[in-house]
Amino acid sequence: MTEIRLKKGEPVEKALRRLKKKIDREGTLKVVRNHRHFEKPSERKRRKMKAARFSAMLSARYADL
Repeated sequence: MTEIRLKKGEPVEKALRRLKKKIDREGTLKVVRNHRHFEKPSERKRRKMKAARFSAMLSARYADL
């Protein structure tokens, strides 16, 4: 469970912004969105392979720099 403490005199909007950033950094929201529907193992494998190809392409592109 992600939680933040309100600092003395801190506006709620600022604390909410800190909470959103913390949730985003932890990847909690991404996990929740991925669990909204069932993903077949073949789909999961295909998605991970696509991400791996993309990161490999980026690393190859910027390896010369």
